[in-house]
Parts: sequence; structure tokens; C-alpha cells
Amino acid sequence: MTTTTDSICAVLPAYNEADNLPDVIAELTEQLAIHFTEWRVLVVDDGSTDGTADVLAQLESEQPRLSHLHIRTNRGKSNALRLAFQNVHEDLIVLLDADGQDDPSELGALYESLCAGHDLVTGRRTDRHDRFIKRKTSRLYNRTTAAISGVHGTDFNSGFKLMRRTVADELNLYGELHRYIPVLAAWAGFRVTEVDVNHRDRLHGDSKFGRSRFWRGMLDLFTVKFLTTYDRRPFHLIGGSGLTLGSVGFALMVWMLVARLSGSEVGNRPALLAGVTLFVVGVQLVSVGLLAELLLHLHHERRRPPD
Repeated sequence: MTTTTDSICAVLPAYNEADNLPDVIAELTEQLAIHFTEWRVLVVDDGSTDGTADVLAQLESEQPRLSHLHIRTNRGKSNALRLAFQNVHEDLIVLLDADGQDDPSELGALYESLCAGHDLVTGRRTDRHDRFIKRKTSRLYNRTTAAISGVHGTDFNSGFKLMRRTVADELNLYGELHRYIPVLAAWAGFRVTEVDVNHRDRLHGDSKFGRSRFWRGMLDLFTVKFLTTYDRRPFHLIGGSGLTLGSVGFALMVWMLVARLSGSEVGNRPALLAGVTLFVVGVQLVSVGLLAELLLHLHHERRRPPD
């Protein structure tokens, strides 16, 4: 890769990474200076309690192209990235974790793939240097995400990503949605891909990964599926589910009616209670689906320019 005229901002979310930041930023700035003429580094201090703010203040005095944003309490990576994107105006954005596991020397490979016609490139960690349980849960997560979203990929949650700023402008991140940036970008019509990159051991400290993060991420997958598939036709999901349940409930009630007309006692039969419950729930879901369609219609009516 040769030096390019594209401007770039490297964004590093950091939570209690005071020991890692000096080495990571030194290595990152060296690679940015090699490949780009216009570049800067933006660190988002996500409520750190280990002296990260003091380390960043010292580094800023030594590196004029480094700046940071401070969040008073830890709000999570999605919130940190959303705040960073609001303060980035460069052509390109590269995301890296602040623990030193992402190799900045791979930036050239990501940029070459971007220049080949893509809008977002994820660094695929072929040889991961993580704990066994983290590798296994991540593999399950990636396979499930690809199957449910329909977006091809094997390392959606890699923190090493290079994207055009237009992609970041389309992202509305909250919760654990930073895990699904490639899915959200693909749904918005951008071209996404992955390239193999080197992955290293954490420099210092312990991983912030926990079991609760895995389950929160999996639950957010259903949010992403709903937003990317049914955002413009909510009745297809909500109303369709209601019609299905209502039909089953109606069939059970018809069965109980026929049994009662035949002289059988049905008042204490579970099928009657199940039928009534499913029918009522079905009617409620159909109503909610219609209300969702009405709200969506009114929203588009308000956005339509006047004649």
C-alpha cells in the first residue's frame, strides 16, 4: 500500500486500558503516518477507573494528532462508538480495540480491500489468541448471526474494522449493536467483506468479556433481525404471528363446540382454555400489528414533501 490522500481517523474505545494505551497508540500512529498524510487518533475513555484519563492527557501532550473523549460512567462499546462517530469528519474510520490484540500493521490489507470496491472491511482473526471459552462462544455467535441475518461472515465481532464515513453516518448503535456493524451496513446497502489479519495476545490486563455479554449480544441479534427485515412491514411478523395463534385457538374452540354439541362435557378440558387463550392472544397481536403499520404509515406521511 502506498500513501493515500484519503483522511482517516482511528477510533479506540478504551475501558481500563491505561497500561496498554502507550504501546498501542505508539504502534498505531507509526502505521498511520506510513500510509496516510491526513490522520488522527481518537480515544473514547468509557468511564475508566484505572488512570486512563491521566495516561491520555500525557500522551496528548506528546502527540498532537491524538485526542480523546471522556464518558463519566461506563456505558458500553456501542455508546462509545456512537459518540466517536459524531466527532469524526475524516473520509475513513478504522476501529481498533485498545488492548493491543489488533495488529495495526494489517491496516494496509484492510485499505486495499476497501479500495477494491467495498465500504466496510472487517479484520478476520484466523488464529485467535483468546481463552478457549471465548473462542467457542464467538464461533457459535458468528454462525448464528450469519444464519439469521443472511449476511456472509465468520468474524462479525472483530473489533478491527475499516469503513467509509458514510457507513458510520448510517449506524445507530446502542445496547450491543456494535457486534452487528457488518449486518447493519449490509442491510443499509453497503458492500461489506472480511480479510484475514494477524491477532495477538493481550498486552496487559484481563479481558472484559463475560458470559452476560454473550447472552446480551444474542438477544440483540433478534433486535437486528427485526430491524433489518420487518422495519417497513411490522404486520408481517406481529400480525402473522397473531393470525397463526388465533387460527389454532379458533380451531380448538370449534373442536370443543362440536364436542359439546355431541353431549360431551368440555368445561374442564385444557383444550378449551388453550383455545380461548390462543384466540385472544392472536387478536391482540393482530391489533398491535395493525397499529404498528398505522404508525409507520403516519411517519412516512409526515416525511413526504408537500405537493
